[in-house]
Amino acid sequence: MSSDPERGRSGGHEPPIRVMALHALMYCERLYYLEEVEELYVADDRVYAGRELHESLGAGHGPSNLGSDERGRWTSLELDCPSLGLVGRVDVMKRRDGRLIPYEHKRGRALRDSDGTPQAWETDAVQVAAYALMIEDAFGVHVPEGRVRYHADRVTVRIRIDEALRRRVTDAIDRARQLRDRLERPPVTSNRNLCRRCSLAPVCLPEESRHTADPAYVPRRLFPERDPRTSLHVISPGSRVNRDGECFVVTRPDGGTSRHPSGEIGSVILHGATQISTQALWLCADHDIAVHWVTGTGRHVASLTSTAGQVQRRIRQYQALYGQDGAATRLRLARALVVARIESQRRYILRATRQDEDRRQRVEPALHELALLVERAQYARDIQSLRGYEGTAARVYWSVFNDLLGDNVPAELRFTGRTRRPATDRLSAALNFGYGLLKTAVMRAILASGLEPAIGFYHTPRSAAYPLVLDLMDLFRLLVWDIPLIGALNRGQFDPNTDFVVSSTSVRLSDQGRRKVIGLFEGRLQETWRHPVVGYSLSYARTIELEARLLEKEWSGEPGLFARLRLR
Repeated sequence: MSSDPERGRSGGHEPPIRVMALHALMYCERLYYLEEVEELYVADDRVYAGRELHESLGAGHGPSNLGSDERGRWTSLELDCPSLGLVGRVDVMKRRDGRLIPYEHKRGRALRDSDGTPQAWETDAVQVAAYALMIEDAFGVHVPEGRVRYHADRVTVRIRIDEALRRRVTDAIDRARQLRDRLERPPVTSNRNLCRRCSLAPVCLPEESRHTADPAYVPRRLFPERDPRTSLHVISPGSRVNRDGECFVVTRPDGGTSRHPSGEIGSVILHGATQISTQALWLCADHDIAVHWVTGTGRHVASLTSTAGQVQRRIRQYQALYGQDGAATRLRLARALVVARIESQRRYILRATRQDEDRRQRVEPALHELALLVERAQYARDIQSLRGYEGTAARVYWSVFNDLLGDNVPAELRFTGRTRRPATDRLSAALNFGYGLLKTAVMRAILASGLEPAIGFYHTPRSAAYPLVLDLMDLFRLLVWDIPLIGALNRGQFDPNTDFVVSSTSVRLSDQGRRKVIGLFEGRLQETWRHPVVGYSLSYARTIELEARLLEKEWSGEPGLFARLRLR
């Protein structure tokens, strides 16, 4: 036995396979691949409940007790079997009538045969049999049976470790090794019911894959509507984030503090001259909380996350975008992206001016030109042409921007031309800060999806920005920031004097103005809308993540859904 998982290797060359991985394999090969090969794990309520169950079993005795009183019981016993290439931790091992019996504890219910007799599920039978084989190898004894306790039914099922079950274990090990050597994911399971209880459904997106294969198929919602966690923005210069147990403590320069439980935080965003301790960073890593650094004007600087993409996903991404057929793939994705952006601009102008006949007449030429640009973009022969169409569409959109603003909006907050960094007008300062927040949100979604932000398909690589982040941002500039900002301006929520700091060379948001923009942006991320392709509602934050995962499907054998969203 050994507690070192790296020791057990088949033939001294291949890394060991976890017994829990065999359980996943028997449940769904795609689940096994995502967890064990791509190292994707999502802990939902059922996973946490299962952990609590195993912790409640209590600490037992170690292997040194094997020679003592043999009514004994050993819990969380770690096993390593190099001959099989397995490592694992059996829930409980007991000695009964001089024999060692492995026990597995499951929260759910047992399988029932035709007369109602409880039976073990095949996944559980293979798991407990694997432990039996490892015990035999470790202690040189014969293990004739194992047992599974189903807590929902309060029944214990005995499992005979016969030759057929032993062969199922070794066959599963062989299959696990085969899949581990593949670059391609296994297909989505044909059993839809398995997906309903799978913690990785939001990553795998099986319903969306079925919709891709059959457009008439109506996908069920397995992707959560919203993330219950929020973003912690640290704004005041000189503020510091520390750790106290499982909480973040933000200390401001004036001595004031605020506490934030880590379970409620999805990301920490540090603005300008703010600090975070090493202990707080460890807490972020332990709880899959991304950390992002942005400047005082909202420009994204860097990100830290514990869920960066694993090698298989990055290899697929690179091969798809820069391999043999990479140019065609990049053009196809870029067409979809540019068409989606221009069409959404056209639809928003239509919607924003439908109640005002004078404005509608003023924007009519712009609407006509945007419609022509959509048609041309659909048949663009190269990316350079697409950039030209997109640039023309942007000039048309900004030319009618003031027609989207109400008469009550003061002249200081109206559109006079786009200036970037540094902004030289108030509207550009608000736009730039919001786009910086959007870039951070998109980066978070890309990293959570395991994509490489430096490998894009449309934007030209630059040292100051990641191409894939800029690509995905284009889908959401209008939806996530332009529209809420225009609404806030029309409602008179911004003061041109107190919300901005004006100098001879630049304009930036004041601390009050930044708080307003952050509140407006975070509120937008939590708003829900009905996705026009998958047909269910989800927050804009989840929509960004969904599009990142649909993009990854474009080169993982299930293309067709990326960039099909449109403003209604």
